[in-house]
Amino acid sequence: MAVELCLLLLLFCGSTISEVQPIYKPPPGTLDFGFVPAKTYDTGAYHEPGPIGILFKIVHAFLYLVQPNSFPQDLIRKLAQQKFGNTQGDYQKPENVVLTLQAIYYEIGFIVSAALGLLFILLLPLVGLCFCMCRCCDNCGGEMHQRQKKNADCQRSCFATFLFVASLIISVGVLCAYAANQHLTNQVRGAKKLVNSNFKDLKVFLNDTPAQIDYLVSQYNTTKDKALSDLNNVGPLLGSRVQEQLGKEVRPALDAALTMAGAIRETKEALENVSVSVEVLQEGTERLHSNLTEVKTHLSNTLNDSACSAAQAASTCNIIRNSLSQLNINANFSGLPGVSSQLAKVNDVLKIDLSSLVQKGYAAFNDTPDLVVNQTRNILSDIKNVLESIGSNITTFTKALPVQKILADLTIYLTQSEAYVQDYFPLVEQYDFYRWLGCLILCCVLVLILVFFYLGLLCGTCGYDKHASPTTRGCISNTGGNFLMAGVGFSFLFSWVLMIVVVLTFVTGGNVEKLVCEPFEDKTLFKVLDTPYLLNQHWKNYLSGLLFKNPNINLTFEKVYSDCKENKGIYTSLHLEHLFNINEFLNVSMYTEDVALKIEHIQINLSKIILLDEIGKENLLNFSSSGIEGINFAAYLTEINKSVTKVDLLSFANDLEARADQLPKGALENALKGHANNIRVIHNQQVVPLEQAMSTLNQSIRLLKRTSSELMVKVKNVISAVNAAQLLINNNASFVIVQETKKYMDTIVGYFEQYIEWVKESIAMEVAACKPIANVIDTAVDIFLCSYITDSVNAFWFGLGGSSIFLIPAIIFAVKLSKYYRRMDTEDVYDDSVEQW
Repeated sequence: MAVELCLLLLLFCGSTISEVQPIYKPPPGTLDFGFVPAKTYDTGAYHEPGPIGILFKIVHAFLYLVQPNSFPQDLIRKLAQQKFGNTQGDYQKPENVVLTLQAIYYEIGFIVSAALGLLFILLLPLVGLCFCMCRCCDNCGGEMHQRQKKNADCQRSCFATFLFVASLIISVGVLCAYAANQHLTNQVRGAKKLVNSNFKDLKVFLNDTPAQIDYLVSQYNTTKDKALSDLNNVGPLLGSRVQEQLGKEVRPALDAALTMAGAIRETKEALENVSVSVEVLQEGTERLHSNLTEVKTHLSNTLNDSACSAAQAASTCNIIRNSLSQLNINANFSGLPGVSSQLAKVNDVLKIDLSSLVQKGYAAFNDTPDLVVNQTRNILSDIKNVLESIGSNITTFTKALPVQKILADLTIYLTQSEAYVQDYFPLVEQYDFYRWLGCLILCCVLVLILVFFYLGLLCGTCGYDKHASPTTRGCISNTGGNFLMAGVGFSFLFSWVLMIVVVLTFVTGGNVEKLVCEPFEDKTLFKVLDTPYLLNQHWKNYLSGLLFKNPNINLTFEKVYSDCKENKGIYTSLHLEHLFNINEFLNVSMYTEDVALKIEHIQINLSKIILLDEIGKENLLNFSSSGIEGINFAAYLTEINKSVTKVDLLSFANDLEARADQLPKGALENALKGHANNIRVIHNQQVVPLEQAMSTLNQSIRLLKRTSSELMVKVKNVISAVNAAQLLINNNASFVIVQETKKYMDTIVGYFEQYIEWVKESIAMEVAACKPIANVIDTAVDIFLCSYITDSVNAFWFGLGGSSIFLIPAIIFAVKLSKYYRRMDTEDVYDDSVEQW
């Protein structure tokens, strides 16, 4: 019942929500659901034995020598599935005989070792009895007579050394047995803390799970808030997406219209500049022509002076006289056609503000997000109601689940189990004390024997006098011999008892180590338990049959243990989706489909957007027929490319002044220099302004020429682009709207899918992490059974058995050595015959 209650803890959180396959998965904004609240478990299911671990490793190595075979998986499966004893002839069946032989072959090491131990148990008391009876008949060394030998000292030293070494080995065995005995007692006494830690972790597991479930449920609000935020911003999101897609056609068309409006203004300015510049140039060139004619007349009069007839001035005056024809205008602007008619038509075009009309088109198009908001207000309200209903259903369903009752029942069961353990723990400690006391007594028996041997060696060695004869040996030496014989007697009395304990603990502890602990460590034991039809001949998978009443579900002990060991969620570890499918109670896919359906029904009408009305288009056509393409640009450019005068007046004035300097000083020189200055004044006051006017005229004419080039084609292209964009908005915008609405819908639905994936991952890895369950198994098997009990028991029989084995050579050497320490009744001198004992 407790197991079934535990399984229901996470039922409503994990489900096959992933059954909903998204049609389109855009990269929605990543939602931050935070971290599922989780507490750290205190139990560390690992045991470090400390220094005694070296002894444990030695014992493991010895067991490997005794039993080097690997874990017999197939044999155990067959033995478990084979029925023995139902009928009288079961054991005689061939298959059963084969299994028995295979089991014997696997256990041959333990069987041989146990047989040797039984032989020890049977023979040693019998040998001791015979030895005692033999000595009572003054045989076997019982006669108090010692024959003197030449190598007596060497034999005594060897026997003493061998006995001392055997005693040391026995001492080491006793120490190992005592250490193992004490280690087991210490671990049992400290086990209460580990047990309490496991119970504490299980309580944390139970108490923390509801908070984790509540956190998963509460994070739906994060999804809902994000979805509501996007719905509230449907204008900037959906409207901007629609606007962005339509803008690829609309904005270039409006930009072209706006550019054309700017071209109209520039054309007007250029025409005005042409008109003004031509008028300035005509008046200026006429005035310049008059002034230059006057200058030529004055110069001609000056050159006709008698001074120019002199031989020194005649050639210079002739040169100047010949250059006077250059003082004349070069460009003639009086014949250029006017542009007044074109200017008048352009002014008529500018009476309508085309830029303002285009800006209205921009404004109308930029209002697309507001149109989307206004036209989706009702549908968005329905979607918000759906989101609220999802949250309400989750809350209602959560409250409807008997989580608190399940937790209460599990807590009661756990508390009762803890109380049961706590009540029986003193009894365990009491029995362990009896065990400790019994093992201590066994160790004390060996210690007593060792005390006799050590005292015998000490007294015999210290009290031995090599000058004394066997009949005159001292009291101390004699006492030493008696101690040795006492040790021999106790060895015969108790060694078989010690060996009985050794054999029993060896067979039990060794097989537990090889058949339980080692296969548990490499998980081979779980593979055996997961064998189909092993634990129940009608169930393929025992664990799923036990939990779900469906043995066909692939749920194995090994997988559950491994998942819990990795601290995965219990829902994933136990495959609870086979027991409870949350889609039956909370079909989130149904709600997301409802949301998607409502979003798909969004209808947005953009036909109210007018990019450029008919007045604006007519205005463009009027501009194209303004006649600027009929201007005689060649005539203008011909005159513009000419210089104002045929000669540079500044150069002419400088040259005139230089030639005047060549004349003799006098009135002629001064008159020519005065004329040069007049020419400079004419250049600065008249030519320079005319050049500036020509520059302005040049820029304006060239601008008009560029504008007029294929003007009709350009205007028609602009109007066609605007019409195409308007047609897209009026007729084809629905396709763009549907496309962008689908992306917007997928973004909203993506938030729910994100939430679902996060819930699934959290349930799989974080919610109700079943590490405590694996810790309980590790604590019970790996720590209590294997590390505490089995290792200690195996170390105990290893030390006790080694000591018992070495009692045999100790008995022999002690009997031999005691003859050299005890006081004899009679003696022979110089007898080299072999001593019989």
